[in-house]
Amino acid sequence: MIIGVGIDVVDVARFLATLERAPRLAEKLFTPAERDLPPASLAARFAAKEAIAKALGAPGGMSWQDCTIERTPGQAPVVAVRASVAARAAELGVVRWHLSLSHDAGIASAVVVAEGPA
Repeated sequence: MIIGVGIDVVDVARFLATLERAPRLAEKLFTPAERDLPPASLAARFAAKEAIAKALGAPGGMSWQDCTIERTPGQAPVVAVRASVAARAAELGVVRWHLSLSHDAGIASAVVVAEGPA
C-alpha cells in the first residue's frame, strides 16, 4: 500500500550558491557521509530529503541529519532513516522506501514512494 509520494526539483547552481553564502548549511542538511559528494549529487540528495518529508506529510520537528541517501556504485540509492524521520515513518506505517534520483542540465530531481504493508 502506498502511504505517501514526494517529488522535488532543485536548480543545482542556485543550490550551490546558497551553500556558498551559508557554509554551515551543508552541515545542517547533510550527514558526514554525504558532504563530500559532487555538487549535482548534493543537490539530488537535498531533493530526495525534501521529497521524503513530503511523502511523510511534511511534519515539523524532523532533522535533516536523520535521513541519509546511501549509494553503492552499480546499485539504486537507498533511503536510511533514524530518530525523528524514522519515528514519523513508523507512525505512518512505512516499511519500505522507493527512490529515484536524477540530475541533468543543471537540474536535480527526486521522486520518493513510501510504502506500507499490503
